[in-house]
Amino acid sequence: MSKSEHVQRCSWCGENEVYLKYHDREWGMPCHSSKKLFESLILDGAQAGLSWITILKRRAAYRAAFDNFDAEKIARYGKKDIERLMADSGIIRNRRKIESAIGNAQAYLTLTETEGSFSKWLWNFVDGKPVLNHWEDLSEIPVSTELSEKISKDLKKHGFSFVGPTIIYAWLQAEGLINDHLVSCFRWKECQK
Repeated sequence: MSKSEHVQRCSWCGENEVYLKYHDREWGMPCHSSKKLFESLILDGAQAGLSWITILKRRAAYRAAFDNFDAEKIARYGKKDIERLMADSGIIRNRRKIESAIGNAQAYLTLTETEGSFSKWLWNFVDGKPVLNHWEDLSEIPVSTELSEKISKDLKKHGFSFVGPTIIYAWLQAEGLINDHLVSCFRWKECQK
């Protein structure tokens, strides 16, 4: 759908085509792909302190720079890779965030070894079903919850970084573990199917 069509959406996406496309096709749709969940977690960490659209516009550059988010490749990155990434103008050139992505790839592989599946591990926190909220206004939506705090702590215990409760809540919303579309938004029902 385009912005010219008269449909009710969550107001956070405004009129920006990038946000509209993301909202209408991705945000809040339950994701069970471990690889996609890993990519999204890395991108949410990169977003810390920035607007999400900044990262969204650079997502293709991130995929190219980080070997399409192949965790096994990223986990082996060394100093040369860090310097290559620091020189890449297509991504956010923050050394701590780059090093975090590498450490998170290593933690992801370890967690996958012990838990069997990153997706299964994550979805167990919500008993395999998305949390369905009934918000009528953006002001009602929290920035973190007990659930995001619990997952944040568990990720940190497994060695992840840039995974505070606020980042995790945004990640859970984006990947459909929590349906935070407003009830007036056409996607609220779609994301339940």
